[in-house]
Amino acid sequence: MPSRATTEEDLAPELLRPARWESGVIVCSPHSGRDYPQWFLDESHLTMVELRSSEDAFMDRMIRPALAAGAVTLTARIPRSIVDLNRAAQEFDPLTLTCRSGKPASPRALAGLGVIPRVVAGGRPIRARPIALAEAKRRVETYWRPYHATLRGLIDEARARFGGAIVLDMHSMPHDAISHLVGPLPQVVLGDRHGQGCGPVLRDRLAGLIRDAGFRFRLNAPFSGAYMVSNYGRPAQNVHVMQIEIDRAMYLDAQRMQPSAGYKACAARVGRFLERAARLHPSEGAASLAAE
Repeated sequence: MPSRATTEEDLAPELLRPARWESGVIVCSPHSGRDYPQWFLDESHLTMVELRSSEDAFMDRMIRPALAAGAVTLTARIPRSIVDLNRAAQEFDPLTLTCRSGKPASPRALAGLGVIPRVVAGGRPIRARPIALAEAKRRVETYWRPYHATLRGLIDEARARFGGAIVLDMHSMPHDAISHLVGPLPQVVLGDRHGQGCGPVLRDRLAGLIRDAGFRFRLNAPFSGAYMVSNYGRPAQNVHVMQIEIDRAMYLDAQRMQPSAGYKACAARVGRFLERAARLHPSEGAASLAAE
């Protein structure tokens, strides 16, 4: 269930380390935050269920097996409807602000899905009026930067200790996003921006582990990865990032934002995948680059 955050510390990212970090695997959940400060609830005219419709609901719970298997986990407490951690810090939507930021807006930002979202799922506006640029920048400084500073520090640490890093960027996708596809619908979409974010050997290993866990999957369609993949994925430097989108229809009652009857089975399959993925080593990516 969502909670009411009362201090900035309540909204700090949660970094958990295993008793022994087995390799350079970092499992992230940047969109599962559900701690809502009262000032934001006062600002918005949406219901709690509507606000939460953009969350990767309960993904922070689903990734817990990775910690026990020896991976580091990093989860967000700040809700996505307040700050989107999977966007660039300057990716502002001009309609969200009372004045322009001076930066050209990306197509995502123009759709209301910038770093400070204007809308939630279904295009529903979060607030009745724009906010000041200074306030938008405050939210980026207070919530966005600590998460990314932590992630960058973990990647640097993994490179120093293990010679590289593997970041699994865990998300969930609304079923409507894949319902138009032809053929058997994927239950998972793996995104590496068509090879820009992850080396081919590790990509294939991750795809095989997803298949072994019992999921149908597709690569890069309809999601190829966003800021996490494009900003941190550097296969040439042995830093590999894979976005993993899981169909919410398998585990979520979206009308009530509660786990559905399928949650337990889906979580078990995600857990099997993560338990094996947590033991992958960046040297596999380095070996593939050397072979090329």
